[in-house]
Amino acid sequence: METTEQTAAGTEVLQLVTFTLGNEEYAVNILNVQEINRITEITQVPNSPDFVEGVINLRGKVIPVINLRKKFHFEDRPTDDTSRIIIMEIQGITNGLIVDSVSEVLRIPADSVEPAPPMSAELQSQFIKGIAKLENRLIILIDLDNLLGDSPGLDT
Repeated sequence: METTEQTAAGTEVLQLVTFTLGNEEYAVNILNVQEINRITEITQVPNSPDFVEGVINLRGKVIPVINLRKKFHFEDRPTDDTSRIIIMEIQGITNGLIVDSVSEVLRIPADSVEPAPPMSAELQSQFIKGIAKLENRLIILIDLDNLLGDSPGLDT
């Protein structure tokens, strides 16, 4: 479900949380985001997919944590002071996504988003909902429904 507002002129507006992975900007719908936390101690889970860093204890609830760099097959890098875990609901399950940094909450016109362009089979275009074109930047909108495929989280 896409969250939109109407401006006084009747234009639909998307509210997004933007974050970075490497030099690129990505965004997710703000309604999916529950909170944004600094990196905390992550407990590894045996036999989990390589992109699952493990689980965290968030106020008594065990939350699976996914490293988006690994999920997107980007070069791995250690977390630092700017790294964050975005706690969000994906397919009805609360997950944490590790990102390089969280940038801002952004309101953009819905008509500034174009569908994802066709890409080669190597690129993970099924994770891309669209690309927002702003004045001097492009922001890739993540398709959360496709992000985890058939296994949205860990059995805990």
